[in-house]
Amino acid sequence: MSANPYQVLGVKPDASQENIRAAYRKLAKKLHPDLNPGNKDAEERFKEISGAYDLLGDPEKRARFDRGEIDASGAERPQQTYYRDFAQRPGAASGDARRYESTEGFADFAESDDILAELFGRSHGGKAGIRMRGPDIPFHLHVDFLDAVNGATRRLALPDGSTLDVTIPPGIRNGQILRLKGKGRPGLGGGPSGDALIEIEIVPHPSFTRQGDDIRLDLPISLSEAVLGGRVDVPTPTGPVTMTIPKGSNSGTVLRIRGKGVGRRDGMRGDEYVTLTIVLPRTLDPALESFISGWEAGRRFNPREGGSS
Repeated sequence: MSANPYQVLGVKPDASQENIRAAYRKLAKKLHPDLNPGNKDAEERFKEISGAYDLLGDPEKRARFDRGEIDASGAERPQQTYYRDFAQRPGAASGDARRYESTEGFADFAESDDILAELFGRSHGGKAGIRMRGPDIPFHLHVDFLDAVNGATRRLALPDGSTLDVTIPPGIRNGQILRLKGKGRPGLGGGPSGDALIEIEIVPHPSFTRQGDDIRLDLPISLSEAVLGGRVDVPTPTGPVTMTIPKGSNSGTVLRIRGKGVGRRDGMRGDEYVTLTIVLPRTLDPALESFISGWEAGRRFNPREGGSS
């Protein structure tokens, strides 16, 4: 990637990490291949913004880019001068020249027990070569609400055209990042590959909402079911179950169904909480209207006072 990553993401060089992340997420939602099947332009743009975010989303890489140590693709820029260059200039003392000579290649910059030794490995013939871990690749994956609750496997399209099967653990949360070791870009000089960093965005469900490890649902019931009670089918993340409605249930009554909430890694689940809502028919039944009109106790009852007489 040769374009300036700040320009690719549409942010200023002094933008905060939060603003950079927000800009990437906005573009990723618009250009993700899953949302633009067959659109090659969108796919190329998605690769471009992913590469830009791979660099700017990492504070260390961003700082190195700002200092000019790496280019926009993340590749190392060649160093212009070293101490030995000054020592070996005409007029330098011979002792100074020998001071910066070493049969260990880059060993004068990174001893074997130094952390930099991992970067400067040995190539054939005893000469030094750069050994670096490959960059991580960020991805953005939309996950259905029920897949996030129950767990699932999703197939992710990679920039090179290959695919990657991603295991969605039960109970994953919105914004959580899955790290797939070794699924990023290849390393340099035999260095390990980077990782795939998959940010999860959960698609809301039309009926269910989540609260921690519990599920909440608003359930419409008829006036007859509210007054007389009964057994009704209630949707849950794993399929419908039969629930008993007590006699005299009001709108706002909350019933609990144990073990029908969000899945957990230990195999257990949270609970589902069902809030009852009494719904009258769209067309009022004349018999019901006649009954209510003659229901003396009903006219005396004032629910806004919270009591009855």
